[in-house]
Amino acid sequence: MIFLDESGFVLQPVRRKIWAPVGQTPIDYPWNRHDRLSVLCALTVSPWAHRFGLYYDLLHHNCRAVDVKRFLQAIHRHLRRTMLVIWDRLQAHRSAATQLARAGCPWLEPRWLPAYAPELDPVEFVWTKAKYCDLANWIPDDIDALHIHLQQHLEDYRHDPDRLNSFFRIARLPI
Repeated sequence: MIFLDESGFVLQPVRRKIWAPVGQTPIDYPWNRHDRLSVLCALTVSPWAHRFGLYYDLLHHNCRAVDVKRFLQAIHRHLRRTMLVIWDRLQAHRSAATQLARAGCPWLEPRWLPAYAPELDPVEFVWTKAKYCDLANWIPDDIDALHIHLQQHLEDYRHDPDRLNSFFRIARLPI
């Protein structure tokens, strides 16, 4: 079973509360540029072993159907199993599902989340953790620094099964 979603990360920091000495207001100087990274992420769970996995791909352009298709094919080459893919109704997802069905990919079983129900998608909690905890108030030097920093955090998530399990628990999904 695979939950798939994408998100964008920009050079502008997410503002969160910060501690500072009394009378010394912290000042940061963010970029005025609007460079962005798009990130495809898939959380996997094997129903029989309850093993969790995280796969991701960082893109320097907006996510398109061809990117989703290539990402799913790469996951399939790694897992070598029939994949029940649960995702939202983004146009890129629907197009990728259609393209894979036309290409004769029997390993793909798409299922769609209800409209406006991000709380059912555990990948949304990956984004919440990354954006509002790990990268909050951090101003990258450039898009490459953001790429490296985000990749390091996603790798940390990937190797922490308790954290991956927590994303499913927060979504209240019976696994």
